[in-house]
Formats: sequence, C-alpha cells, structure tokens
Amino acid sequence: MTIKVLVVDDQAMVRAGFAALLGAQPDMEVVGEADNGARAIELSHAHQPDVVVMDVRMPVLNGIDTTRQLMNPPESVEHVPRVLMLTTFDIDDYVYEAIRAGASGFLLKDALPADLVSAVRVVAAGEALLAPTVTRRMIEHFARSAPPRQSTAPRLEALTEREREVLTLVAQGFSNSEIAVALFIAEQTVKSHVSRIIGKLGIRDRVQAVIVAYECGLVSANGT
Repeated sequence: MTIKVLVVDDQAMVRAGFAALLGAQPDMEVVGEADNGARAIELSHAHQPDVVVMDVRMPVLNGIDTTRQLMNPPESVEHVPRVLMLTTFDIDDYVYEAIRAGASGFLLKDALPADLVSAVRVVAAGEALLAPTVTRRMIEHFARSAPPRQSTAPRLEALTEREREVLTLVAQGFSNSEIAVALFIAEQTVKSHVSRIIGKLGIRDRVQAVIVAYECGLVSANGT
C-alpha cells in the first residue's frame, strides 16, 4: 500500500528536501506541496493524502489552525488525513495546541532523515508518534501551558482502574513495552488496553489520550 503524503512548509528548500526524501521511498508518494495552511487545505481536499507533514509557523494560515480545519472538514468533505507536525523546542506552546487540535504526532525539524520517514509510516499506520525520549521532556511543557480542565474529569469515569494505570503511564511517556514491564502484563495486553481507552474516551489516538490525561488532572506537569 502506497502512503500518500502532502508536504507543507513555507520554506521552499526545506519543503523540496522533505518532498524529495519522502518521494524516494518505495512505499510513499508525495501528492502535493504547499507553502501555507490555506493552500494545504485545498490540496488535502483535492488529493486526499494519508499524512500531512506540516510546519507549525506559516503565513496565511498557521499549522495549528490548518490542523484544526483538516480535522473538522465541511460536510461535503469526508476525508480526514493524519497530521505529523514539525517543530523545534522553542515553540512548545504551539505544538501543544496543535496536538489538541488533532495532530497525530510531532517531530523535531532537525531530526534525521530516517526519523522523518519512519514517523510518516507510524502515523500512516494509525499510531501516534510519541517517542518516549521526546515525550518526557515536551509533554511537561505542554501541560504547563494549559492548566488541567477539571470539567473534563468525568470523561475518565468510563475507564477501569487498570485502564487508568495504563493511561497514566502513557501520559508519562512510557512505551507499550515499558508499560508491560511496569504492570507485569503482556505487551499485547497493553495494546488492547490502549485501544479500549481511545474508544471509551472518543479520541483519535495515543497523543490525544495524553492530552486528556493532563487536562483531567490524572497526571500533573511534573509527571506524577
């Protein structure tokens, strides 16, 4: 199966580089390039990419507002792509808002080419890109920029005690294998718990689960 990718970045050389890298992969096809969010929405509706690789800061329409519109298309548009947000550590607040808007993950713009290729595949497969090595540092910044919203706490009432334990560890940046070790259960069992958590909370993926955990106060900004 070929992964259709839309590359969005206002810097022409960066955009061309990403497009060339991804287009050279045997399982990927770059269906379009855009230099701003408004154009990205047009191309997404026209070409229905599986993944939109998008910068946060752009003219006309930034990555956050673009993501929000892509996740909530007009009734005439049924296609909803997954968004992989590109960022740097100095714009954590923007990334937090982008994830809340519906992005399926984020990647540092100075990441290795192989990391970008891998990230696109992960997101296209329906998984969320929350690498533990990045999550533990960045999610804390996100949480500080948006205080927990206690009004959403009832959302957690549908979860079992074990599911809350799993969600807590997910929010702290643990991978499925690490959660399995911590809770003395099989990794496949962890995957099942995560799937049920996502279903019960009515969210898209693992990234959104992390945001809910922080906003509901299940974990705090210091990870406890």
